[in-house]
Amino acid sequence: MRYLVTGATGYIGGRLAARLVDAGPVRCLVRDPEKLRDVPWAQRAEIVSGDLLDPVSIRAACEGVDVLYYLVHSLSDREFAATDRRAALITAQAARDAGVRRIVYLGGLHPDGPLSEHLASRAEVGEILLRSGLPTAVLQAAVILGSGSASFEMLRYLTERLPVMVTPRWVHNRIQPVAVRDVLRYLIGAATLPPEVNRTFDIGGPEVLTYLDMMQRYAAVAGLPSRRIVPVPVLTPHLSAHWVNVVTPVPKSIAGPLIESLVHEVVCSEQDIREYVPDPPEGRTGYDRAVQLALAKISGGDVETRWSGAAVADIPSDPLPTDPRWSGGTVYLDEREHTGTADPDALWEVVTGIGGERGWYSFPLAWAVRGWMDRIVGGVGLRRGRRDPDRLQTGDALDWWRVEQLRDGADGRMLRLRAEMKVPGRAWLEMVVCPVPGGSSYEQRAVFIPRGLTGHLYWWSVAPFHGIVFGGMVRNITRTAERLGRQRRHDEAADIA
Repeated sequence: MRYLVTGATGYIGGRLAARLVDAGPVRCLVRDPEKLRDVPWAQRAEIVSGDLLDPVSIRAACEGVDVLYYLVHSLSDREFAATDRRAALITAQAARDAGVRRIVYLGGLHPDGPLSEHLASRAEVGEILLRSGLPTAVLQAAVILGSGSASFEMLRYLTERLPVMVTPRWVHNRIQPVAVRDVLRYLIGAATLPPEVNRTFDIGGPEVLTYLDMMQRYAAVAGLPSRRIVPVPVLTPHLSAHWVNVVTPVPKSIAGPLIESLVHEVVCSEQDIREYVPDPPEGRTGYDRAVQLALAKISGGDVETRWSGAAVADIPSDPLPTDPRWSGGTVYLDEREHTGTADPDALWEVVTGIGGERGWYSFPLAWAVRGWMDRIVGGVGLRRGRRDPDRLQTGDALDWWRVEQLRDGADGRMLRLRAEMKVPGRAWLEMVVCPVPGGSSYEQRAVFIPRGLTGHLYWWSVAPFHGIVFGGMVRNITRTAERLGRQRRHDEAADIA
């Protein structure tokens, strides 16, 4: 069986593709194949460039495919409903023309009656695919529990950081959460449904809980004291999203749709999927077990995919112009260089280990304040952290940056980060490590392309701090690498002795 996965750079799509490569040929349609360059399973898959809004590219991607996984939806795009509708219609037509045998779509579990805009849009996409003329399975899930999922991180940070909470009334609504491992099992099993099956399936875990129950039981599993939770009627979903934006790593653009879904009671009305995809011998994963597994992955630094792996929709994603000096318009640069005795490998290890818990090697208060300012205006701030404490790959979110390029060549190594914070323009940070006789050279370049007068004013307002921030980065990164190199040489000498 041959598979096409859309949304392979996302949370579910990345995990699904990693498992499908063991079942048959897998093709992944992505807008930027570079984002999957460093992903281990991608070496066993066919990665093609395209866009679901481009009929030609999606038609070509569907050629020779048996099962199409549709795992794409918008969150923060202002025209998300129209965009999702058009993408679903184009994809359905392309799949039908190419002779695809089945479509599998992961949507949102929802009750009957009026829905939030995002839930209504996801339900509409499911209906479009069901009317495509191809056998379609629409799997509908509520809260997905797994390391790195936006729903889980919102639950985790709210519970861990707030021993006393004033919460909206929806914390008493009933929810049927499902572990990500069960979601993946259902997705894989749906590929082999009989051809006459064309319908929605509700998927959920074995327990129905309130959000309040989920927070209290998370606290118990994590070894935290019981939380004091006081529901009040005045916190609207909009205000709740702002609060989540400040307290957790999940930005308002993503927290809003998640909270809008929690305003409804989301409990499976049927579980017919279990007739076609039976439970494993140990049964479906219960809530406490799902939390334990997620926390174990996080503590072990083994988070496979994260919600932040998908780019923030309202942030410009254009790559850095090849030569910004000649790209047209004003380009502001802060360029610094240091040549020293640090071993190139040690220096590169420090560079690629930057961010997250290790910080940015200069003026922590300035970084923290800038992160808080970004959160207050609805940006991503510094709390996204890292997917892995030691390894980076293209496309990773790294605090308020995203890894745009990793280059490892004989003549030098380069890490380029693109800013995804709220800023009036486009910004990048480049770090280059090159070997030289007796040590290494470190080159650091901050690039800013302003947008309008506000962009120019922004650059000149922060420029006086660049000597402290960027100059401190150069000094501390190279000093840390020199200490790391000395320690390694000492350890090697001790081992020989």
